[in-house]
Amino acid sequence: MIAFFVQIKCELGRAYEVANALSEAEIASEIYSTAGNYDLLVKFYVERGTDIGHFINEKVQVIPGIRDTYTIITFKAF
Repeated sequence: MIAFFVQIKCELGRAYEVANALSEAEIASEIYSTAGNYDLLVKFYVERGTDIGHFINEKVQVIPGIRDTYTIITFKAF
């Protein structure tokens, strides 16, 4: 499995709605609310060989209330 993180900027007042939708979709490992430029930090795991761009485009960015995403690809956990 490959882990990666996505920072999500939500439409005003919709962060909890987006977090709940991600949770109900059962695609995220962990979901955190954050302060700053983004509203949520979400950890995902996908099988090796999965196209992360397609995963984000087809499973994450389609959730209503998301304005922007910033993906952080990880290499190794210590």
